[in-house]
Amino acid sequence: MDLTTNPSLAMEQFLDAEGEVIKRLPAWVSNQDTLIDYYRSMVIARQADQKAVALQRTGKMGTYPSCLGQEAISTVCAALLEKEDVLIPYYRDLPGLMRRGIALSDVMLYWGGDERGSASPAWGQDLPNCVPIATQAGHAAGIATAIKIRHEAGDPLQVALCALGDGATSKGDFGEALNLAGAWQLPVVYIINNNQWAISVPRKIQSGAPTLAQKGLAAGLPSYQVDGNDVIALHEVVSAAIDRARQGKGATVIEAVSYRLCDHTTADDASRYRASEELKEAWQQEPIKRLRNFLHHRGLWDEHKEQALKDEADRIIEQAVTTYLNTPLPAIEDLFDYHYANMPAQLEQQKNEALAREQMRQENMKSAGGHLNG
Repeated sequence: MDLTTNPSLAMEQFLDAEGEVIKRLPAWVSNQDTLIDYYRSMVIARQADQKAVALQRTGKMGTYPSCLGQEAISTVCAALLEKEDVLIPYYRDLPGLMRRGIALSDVMLYWGGDERGSASPAWGQDLPNCVPIATQAGHAAGIATAIKIRHEAGDPLQVALCALGDGATSKGDFGEALNLAGAWQLPVVYIINNNQWAISVPRKIQSGAPTLAQKGLAAGLPSYQVDGNDVIALHEVVSAAIDRARQGKGATVIEAVSYRLCDHTTADDASRYRASEELKEAWQQEPIKRLRNFLHHRGLWDEHKEQALKDEADRIIEQAVTTYLNTPLPAIEDLFDYHYANMPAQLEQQKNEALAREQMRQENMKSAGGHLNG
């Protein structure tokens, strides 16, 4: 049997690379506000992403994983969740975090090495960034299990949505989580950002499966492949999966096909393993240009609106950068206080020594006429 002929594994797509319609559009597209809202979020996220890279390059932030070219997936997924739902993001989900109300300055704090970036009340029930590969898949299954156990008849069912990269689908954590989600009919959606590269390993070498979506079939889960650069297709598939989970019908696996236009992280140099011709071709498929063209074709967007949006993004980003850079440093005690219920004597001694040095530093700065910056 040729599994690639399964209708659920045919690529869902409504717009071509130039934003032209290639098949009949869903009725909801007539509400232009939805698409403009998606576009706005994607543009702001891209400019914020570029700023984050610049901060890292100038030594003002730590290693950062860009989401360049993949903004549509995270934006649509987060936008379709209800406030009570749970987002389980991975490290390339800046657009989704911003859609869920996380301050950009907090995202910068996190990548600046400050765990307070994950401590804002705005996170609600959502989990913080997951950097280890695929571990969040099991977390999502556990959260969905708790949701199902606690659910009371008559109340809306919460949904957990777990984002991960194509490399995560090669880990055992992913397969185990899908098996549990299928066996227990859990209210969880797994969205795979297939950006074609697991660090330096291309998709075609990483897995022999014709699609990554079909890995969900072994667990008995509906599995779909969607153009991850097409917000209309993403909205259709992701909203259907969320609705299915909310109705108590179980989990869904979605493979969103995109492309990583950036390095894997700011510690990477993708030009060492990726052909420039491939990258140039991928730029022609990217989601922001595609949606902008569609909106232009329909008379819903113009250069004036584009410039106004970019100016708005600049204001949002500069305010976030100012907040981030002016945030006082965390207390030195934080290095010691959150490791043990009862601190070992050796660590207690190190803490006291660190506090004494910090007090001496502050006294020296005051006597020298300096001022403390946090």
